[in-house]
Amino acid sequence: MQISSRFTIAIHMLACMDVFKDEYKITSDFLASSIQVNPVIIRKILLQLKDAGLIEVKRGPGGATIAKPLNEITFFDVYQSVDCIEGNTLFHFHENPNMECPVGKNIHRVLDDKLLRVQAAMEQELKSITLADMNSDLVKCLEENIFKTSPRLNERI
Repeated sequence: MQISSRFTIAIHMLACMDVFKDEYKITSDFLASSIQVNPVIIRKILLQLKDAGLIEVKRGPGGATIAKPLNEITFFDVYQSVDCIEGNTLFHFHENPNMECPVGKNIHRVLDDKLLRVQAAMEQELKSITLADMNSDLVKCLEENIFKTSPRLNERI
C-alpha cells in the first residue's frame, strides 16, 4: 500500500502558493518548476483542489490562490481532495479468499476491523495537521537558509 504522490505534490503546491503569493503569479508552469513534474499533472491537481474549495484559480493574469486561511485547511482536506480511495477504504482487500481454507474463510472477520482502525488513526492524524503548522516549519527553514545548499534552489523560480 502506498499513498500516491498527488498528496505530497498538492501540499508542495499549496506551500508555494502561500510563500510566493505576493511575489509571483502562481501558474501551473511556475508550480511545475518548483516540484519538477509535468505541468499537466499540476493542472489536474489544481482542478481537484479547486473542486474541493481549497483554492481559487483565475485564468489570465490571476493565477492560483489559497481560498481559506491556512489554519482551516488540514492535511486530511488535501488528502481527500487529491487521493480518492476506492470505496473510501485505504486498504484494498483481495477479493476471493478460498472459503475452503480455514484462514481464507475467516480472514475478513479477523482483519477488516483492524484495517479500518488503522485507516481511522491515519485520518485522525491527518486532521490534526494544518497548512499553518507546515507553513510555520517552512518559515523556520527559510529563515535558517537551509535552501542555500543548492544553487538551483537559491534562484528565484
